[in-house]
Amino acid sequence: MTRTFPPRPTLLYGIAMTSVAALAAVALSSCASDTNASEQADGGTLVYATGDAEPTCLDPHVGGNYPQALISTQYLEPLVGRSADGTIEPWLATEWKASDDGLTWDFTLQDKVTFTDGTPLDAEAVKANIEHLQDPDTQSSTGYLAVEKIKQVEPVDATHVRFHLSKPDSALLESLSQQWTAIQSPAGIARGMEKNCADPIGTGPFTVEKWTPQQQVTLVRNNDYKTSGPEADHKGAAHIERIDWRFIPDAATRYAALTSGEVQVIDNPQPDSIVAAEKDGSGIEHINAPRPGSTNRIELNSGQAPFDDIKVREAFIRAANPDPGIKSLYLKTATRSNSLLASTEPTSISDNTLFRANPKTAEKLLDEAGWTAKDKDGVRMKDGKRLTVRFPVSTNQSVAAEQSLFEQIQANAAAVGFEVILNPVDLSTWYGALGKNEYEAVSAPYTKVGPDVLRILYHSDGIVPAPSGYFANHAQLADPEIDTLLDEASATLDADKRTKLYADAQQRILESYTVLPLYDQQNHFLVKGATGVTTLGTVATPTFINTRLGS
Repeated sequence: MTRTFPPRPTLLYGIAMTSVAALAAVALSSCASDTNASEQADGGTLVYATGDAEPTCLDPHVGGNYPQALISTQYLEPLVGRSADGTIEPWLATEWKASDDGLTWDFTLQDKVTFTDGTPLDAEAVKANIEHLQDPDTQSSTGYLAVEKIKQVEPVDATHVRFHLSKPDSALLESLSQQWTAIQSPAGIARGMEKNCADPIGTGPFTVEKWTPQQQVTLVRNNDYKTSGPEADHKGAAHIERIDWRFIPDAATRYAALTSGEVQVIDNPQPDSIVAAEKDGSGIEHINAPRPGSTNRIELNSGQAPFDDIKVREAFIRAANPDPGIKSLYLKTATRSNSLLASTEPTSISDNTLFRANPKTAEKLLDEAGWTAKDKDGVRMKDGKRLTVRFPVSTNQSVAAEQSLFEQIQANAAAVGFEVILNPVDLSTWYGALGKNEYEAVSAPYTKVGPDVLRILYHSDGIVPAPSGYFANHAQLADPEIDTLLDEASATLDADKRTKLYADAQQRILESYTVLPLYDQQNHFLVKGATGVTTLGTVATPTFINTRLGS
């Protein structure tokens, strides 16, 4: 059985002006159940096997990558949630309201909620979390960028907190729905980074009991759980008692463990495993929940040669021709995209005319750019230099099918004179190569709710590293017109104007030939021996609040 989650329309700024009381009523009614938690809690240990990189820190405030979001969903919760249709919903915050100028936001928090260490969830705790994200010593990237416009946090009273912004931020609620801004115990944060990385303390349905590096993280049920996130179908604690969160890098090993019953849930399955799972009688459920924000894409470093020349960039894109590889390698589990934004984002625009393969056009463009000579290997030369493209590949983020696709693109580009050097490395080494600017091409997935991801990825400010050392503008675009469009879209309170500005920005970025879109960020889960597994409507991470063991 396959479950494909529907497109999630982007929430526009005006939602903050709707009746927060009505929103709260909808969310609470969707979670309501009078069944006692102890009667529902039928116990057992669920085993989850992930193919994503093992986090170096379980606190998603530090750094801020998708593997951290995957696991932290189980023990940390954000201020607001997001439904499958894109509506922002109450969570730790029950109500919110923005001022007419968009510079002041008031949030009302759930009352009488505590973190699992007994610390109260109050306005001071929210203040401590925003300050933690903004503190350079935290080394945050994703969370830091999400809250950078919050100038001051004012605790009004225990359950009311006020944000003062330096500029209007139409994406604020979207940003606050993400795991990288999830709220954790200030007492836990005060223990210091090393301790908090080992076991962050939240309000979620599970807690971190033990982390055995390179093996697993053991999570245990929070029996006092009461905040009932948007996906919860009952009040109170989770049904299962424990989760063994195992790190199994090899896709074939993960799938074999699933089919044998050793594990109940796996992520990052290979396309052939998805196809096999969908056969009648397999007993395996397939959950297809593409991530929001950007597509998977190859970005060309326009900040240095040879891709500082738009003709060379277009030549590479015209030569790459990823379509046949996507069809043959992904077995219809992925669809070619010609957009910067995921198909789940309604503000996405697409222009396939910019990406049609044409080797003859590629060769002509390279000739015009002065890359006319060739060495004995058939690599084009200019001023004694080879037309070399260094392409580091994170083996933790690119499944085997994608790595094979990059090899086909490498061969296609070689046919017109490019030397593409693919360098498969682990995530840490990959980050290092980007930080040292040792790349001309890179595939760097970035997950963020809503079209504001364009500002993170393509505004010239994104060339400057965050406190973690990571920078998101890998295309190294520095276009004042694009900056202006993205700034205006971020600040406007007019939904239609916002959509138009993002469309104009996308078109200009696409026409820069710095990006080769491939497909939505793939997010597939296979389940066997468990029911009630679902994903959040924010960044599509799995939640096990409703899960029971057994078919």
